[in-house]
Amino acid sequence: MKPFPVLALILHSTCFLLAEKKPNIVLIMADDVSWECFSCYGAEDYKTPHLDALATKGIRFNHCYSTPICTTSRVKLMTGKYNFRNYTHFGYLHPEEKTFAHLLKSAGYKTAIAGKWQLSGLYHGAPGNQDASRPVKAGFDEYCLWQVTTQKRGKRGGERFWSPPLEQNGKFLTKEDHHLKYGPDLMSDFLCDFIRRNKDDPFFVYYPTVLVHDPFVPTPDTIGDRPRTHASNKQPKDKAAKKANFVAMVQYLDKLVGKIVKQVDDIGQLDNTIILFTADNGTHVSLTSRWNGQDIRGGKGGTTDMGTHVPFIASWAGKGPQGLVSNDLIDFTDFYPTLAQAAGIKLGKNDPIDGVSFLPQLQGKKGTPRDWVFCHYQPYWGNFKGTQFARTQTHKLYPDGRLYHIPNDLKEETNLAPTQSNKTLTKVLKSAPPATTKGTNKAKERPVYPDWKLLSK
Repeated sequence: MKPFPVLALILHSTCFLLAEKKPNIVLIMADDVSWECFSCYGAEDYKTPHLDALATKGIRFNHCYSTPICTTSRVKLMTGKYNFRNYTHFGYLHPEEKTFAHLLKSAGYKTAIAGKWQLSGLYHGAPGNQDASRPVKAGFDEYCLWQVTTQKRGKRGGERFWSPPLEQNGKFLTKEDHHLKYGPDLMSDFLCDFIRRNKDDPFFVYYPTVLVHDPFVPTPDTIGDRPRTHASNKQPKDKAAKKANFVAMVQYLDKLVGKIVKQVDDIGQLDNTIILFTADNGTHVSLTSRWNGQDIRGGKGGTTDMGTHVPFIASWAGKGPQGLVSNDLIDFTDFYPTLAQAAGIKLGKNDPIDGVSFLPQLQGKKGTPRDWVFCHYQPYWGNFKGTQFARTQTHKLYPDGRLYHIPNDLKEETNLAPTQSNKTLTKVLKSAPPATTKGTNKAKERPVYPDWKLLSK
C-alpha cells in the first residue's frame, strides 16, 4: 500500500531536513600544555582516559603546530591568518577581525564561548577594552569568560580557579558571587547548558579552557577539606607539590572533556558533532614530564617542539575513521577553512587565504595535506624575541639558515646547515614578509602585512 501523497511529502521533507542538518562543532583548546602530558601521546605522568577514548573513536594527529604563546595562537586560530597579517599586541584581537564565530553564525549556527578571553586589549589600554560586549561582537551569541574587562589585579580582578570573577552574557560576576566555586566547573556547566538549550539547532561551542595555566593549585578532586576560597589560588612553593597540582589539573581537564562529550551524547547529537581538542602552546618551563622514556621540559615561549608542537585529537562519530593516527601536518590557520567546509560555507574575498581544510581527513579521505607549516612569531610580550620558521614533519628551517632534524633533535642542538639544505622550506621563508627580532613588549613599531600574498607552495 502506497502512502498518501501528503504523508509522502512530509516523509520526504523530513528525510531531506535530517540529511541536510549541519554538523555541530565543539572546539576545545587547553591552555599551556603540550603533547607530553597526554597518555594517548605517550605521557607517563598523566592519565587522560577521556581524551584517549576520543582518540580511539577518532583521529590523533601527530603533527599539529601552534605558536609559542597564548594570544598569538588564539588570534591565528580564530581568524585563520598568519600572525604577520593581524597580530600587534599581547592580549588583543582587533575588533574588526572576522572570526570563525562570525563565519558559523552567518550560516545559522548558535555560537558560544567559555573559558579564557583576554583579547580586549587590557594590557595596553586599547580603545574599547572596557566594552563587555566584545565577545558578542566577535561572533558569539553567549559567553562565560575570564578577563573580558578586568585583569587579574585590581578591585574586581582575580584568578580563574577558586572563587573566580567571571563575565557572563554582559553581567559581571564577582569573586563573592562565586564563593567556594571552581571556575572550570562554572564554565563547563555553562557550555553544557548551552548545548542542551540548542540541541535542535546547529551549534558551535568554542571552549578555550583556563586549565592548565598556572597558578598550579588543587582541583575539586584533590583539594579535600582545604579552603575553596579565592585565597586558595596561590600555588605552593615546593616543586613537587606544584607538579602534583599540575598533574591533577591535566587530569581534571580530561574529566571536563568527558563531561562535554557526554552532554553531546545525552542530547542525541554525538553522531552529528565534530569534536576537536588541541592546545595553544607548550607547557610551562618550570615543569618536566616523562614521555616515552625521556624527560621533557616545558617549552612555552620558545620555538622548539616543546613550545609549538601541540596535541590535536578529532572525532566525528559515525562519519570518520576510528583509531587513526595521522602524520598529516596541521597548522592553526587550517581550522577556519575546515569549519567553513563542515558548515557548507564557500569562502569569499573577505575570508583568509592561509589555511588548508582538513575536513576530508575527518571524513576518512586523503584530502590535500600540507607539505609544510609556517610560523611568524612576534610576541610583543615579555622578553621573547621574534622569529619565523618553516617545517615539515622532520625538518625545520629558520631565516638565519639554521636547519634541524627534529625527530632526533627536539632541543635543536645540531645545526645541519653546514652539510644540508632544504629547497622547499627555503622557498617558503623567502616568500614571507620580513621578520624582526625586536618582538618584545617594548617594541615601538609593530608592522602588519594584511595583504601579503599567499606564501609559496
